[in-house]
Amino acid sequence: MTNEQPQAGPTRRRRRLTDAETAQRMLDAAMAMVERTGLTVSLDHLGFEDVIREAGVARAAVYRRWPYKDLFFSDLLKELARTAPAVSGADGRIGEEAARRLARDRIDRFATAQGRRDLCVELLRQGALRDFEAMHASARWRTYIALHATFLSLADGDLRQEVQAALAVAERDLNDRIALSYRRLAALFGLRLRPDLPLTFEELATQLSATMRGFVLTAPARPDLAERRLGPGAFGTEGEAEWSRPALGVTATALSFLEPDPAVEWDEERLARVRRMLEE
Repeated sequence: MTNEQPQAGPTRRRRRLTDAETAQRMLDAAMAMVERTGLTVSLDHLGFEDVIREAGVARAAVYRRWPYKDLFFSDLLKELARTAPAVSGADGRIGEEAARRLARDRIDRFATAQGRRDLCVELLRQGALRDFEAMHASARWRTYIALHATFLSLADGDLRQEVQAALAVAERDLNDRIALSYRRLAALFGLRLRPDLPLTFEELATQLSATMRGFVLTAPARPDLAERRLGPGAFGTEGEAEWSRPALGVTATALSFLEPDPAVEWDEERLARVRRMLEE
């Protein structure tokens, strides 16, 4: 017998990350940390070295990319502004798949004006409640709202302008998606924007978004906004469903902009077309 130990095989060197890969890992790690801890009006609670460890990247590569931590946090703010609303999972839309299922299950309600109104109001009630609960529970939405306060605390200069531009792009994208959702709702129920209001679906989306955000911002200090339910029969409907305050606010806003389109005739042909659309 010999005392020779088996030789270890050749160790495989880890592939060196490119600067772009290092940067993306750092930003992803920092955003995950923000999502766990929340964003305040600054990023002081995030440690640069902690982000490096979380990202699992080489310190030398990080400091080559960002010689000062303030440069990294500037890029992080812009990345948060760019991505937060798009990935939050709650964006103020009606919830079109759920709306389609509900409309399909109650397709007989389209036959009368009262039935159409009751069904439209119920879709708005359910969609607003679903969105409020999702936004209220979403760390990414809280981050996005806090980011606006962070932006206001920035000194005038290139960073402030770049963050403002990123927020503006995110807001336009979000608003466009909400507007498209309500265009589809109006088309389904034969509604139009009130002609005495010189407004567009994009403006309606802005009003709806502002209403919902007001409830989401207030809810942490006012738990009753999330929990309390009001009695049925709102807006002249005949259902028994209870109403949340956010649903009341959003539905009232939507109904103040929309009205039945007198040019739409609810004959058998249109009813059949709606039925086919919902069933396909």
